[in-house]
Amino acid sequence: MNSIGIVGLGYVGLPLVRAFVRAGCSVIGFDVDRRKIDKLMAGQSYIQHMESEWLKPAVASKQFLATNDMGQLGQVDNIVICVPTPLNASRDPDLTYIEKTAESIAKTLRTGQLVVLESTTYPGTTRDVMKPILDRSGLVCGTDYFLAFSPEREDPGNQKFITNSIPKVVGGMDSASLARAVSLYEQVIDKVVPVASCEVAEAAKILENTYRSVNIAMVNELKLLFMRLGIDIWEVIEAAKTKPFGFQAFYPGPGLGGHCIPIDPFYLTWLARCHEMPTRFIELAGEINSSMPQFVIDRTTDALNSVSKSIRGSKIGILGIAYKKDIDDPRESPSFKIMEILEARGAILSYSDPHIPQIPSMRSFQVPQLLSEPLTAEYLESLDCVIIATDHTAFDYRLILDKSKLVVDTRNASLSAAKTAVGAVGKIWKA
Repeated sequence: MNSIGIVGLGYVGLPLVRAFVRAGCSVIGFDVDRRKIDKLMAGQSYIQHMESEWLKPAVASKQFLATNDMGQLGQVDNIVICVPTPLNASRDPDLTYIEKTAESIAKTLRTGQLVVLESTTYPGTTRDVMKPILDRSGLVCGTDYFLAFSPEREDPGNQKFITNSIPKVVGGMDSASLARAVSLYEQVIDKVVPVASCEVAEAAKILENTYRSVNIAMVNELKLLFMRLGIDIWEVIEAAKTKPFGFQAFYPGPGLGGHCIPIDPFYLTWLARCHEMPTRFIELAGEINSSMPQFVIDRTTDALNSVSKSIRGSKIGILGIAYKKDIDDPRESPSFKIMEILEARGAILSYSDPHIPQIPSMRSFQVPQLLSEPLTAEYLESLDCVIIATDHTAFDYRLILDKSKLVVDTRNASLSAAKTAVGAVGKIWKA
């Protein structure tokens, strides 16, 4: 089988490495983070929901190598790019990682190599940004080298759908590039879906995440309305989803997290502005979702005021800083925005998350570098208020309700525990 190089060994790149290794391919993984490389070469996965059993024999047999030496890109037949695509301060696309990776590839690009971009981005990136950089090598796309786009669709922590079982959309710069990319992914993916162009593949991923962003914004807005009307949004959703057609359940929360939904729709709004077109629907959804951390703060203020306390000087514990339940991925977690606001208002902060023992340094947030507290009765009793920001299965919600003075629940996680917890009435403030 052809050799594979995967650039970026994070929550997208490492599962892809595993898929190709299991298919018997020789894989080189590239990353700028020396700590990741050292851990992988010691046969240890640094992503909690990914086991290490496949990694140790692959490293021992030299089937897999992790390195930060980009000069080795010329040694592989296929290069897959899985680097971050963040937003800058003005919410415009930041393609720095893509551009730098393309420049490194161009230095060693050789005849016959396939380059595939998987990083989520706006339609036109592969053609207008990647290709001109690779063309500096002097090689001709579609003849000497091949170029394609195939959006990543990883869902961290989802055991039902993993890399090989998620259909793979693939768009090529030309027919030869498409054929090469389809052939590559057919080695490891159960179903490959070829489309007419890189732009179609790029737009498909943006559509998927914008669809989710808009629907989550709708239920977040309905949550505010129904709360004022005395109606439980969670019960409404459970009732609505009994309809076997025409409805898909989305759930409210403290804000959006992860690398996709909080970011990708803004790539589309930026592209629309470039073409002098408004995207009011998408931008409104972004505004609603971005406002949810502030709503959590308002509910926390109300809860504390009910016992004659203010945020300033209150001991507040954040339960869960991963962006969703049962994973160790903190990227763009709304918990950090909540912590930023609380700290600015003088709260004494702490957190508990069994999946994230220490708050990592974050690009987008300024939060204290705290260590996770064990979720004990003593810890809960020491707090003036706890905020359930992520509904981890490992949390003992009966204990949380029994021992906490006030609970601001952003996930409806305390519902079943509230039926048996001592003195739960009056403690719970839904947010």
